Amino acid sequence: MTAPLAAVPRFHLAIPVDDLDAARLFYGGVLGLEQGRSSDAWVDWNLHGHQFVTHLATERVRRIHNPVDGHEVPVPHFGLILPIPEFQVLAERLRTAGIDFVIEPYVRFEGEKGEQWTMFLLDPAGNALEFKAFADDSQVFAV
Repeated sequence: MTAPLAAVPRFHLAIPVDDLDAARLFYGGVLGLEQGRSSDAWVDWNLHGHQFVTHLATERVRRIHNPVDGHEVPVPHFGLILPIPEFQVLAERLRTAGIDFVIEPYVRFEGEKGEQWTMFLLDPAGNALEFKAFADDSQVFAV
């Protein structure tokens, strides 16, 4: 996956997983992320130039959902804002891998400010991910 522009600060995010081998298959195999350093307790991933780490943890996070646009959105969640063509390629890659979507890819706020494609899914440990793509990237923070 491509790296962000150098002018954009990179984030670091660490999440719990209950099986590092399953995390390797999902994040490396399904999502195609490059693996970095690792140990018996964690794996670093390159998430479009951001440092994303899966840490082995035996306890799961409690799931909460909020109603948004007629869907039950899992909270917490994380993901990326992609260009629309990359979003579509990823959606197809996930379908081909047999991933079950929490919320299937669809267009939210169609014809309005902030129009965007969005999709939600869970990793093997139950962490929620959202990937989205804006029709007009300048409207990411539109009100």
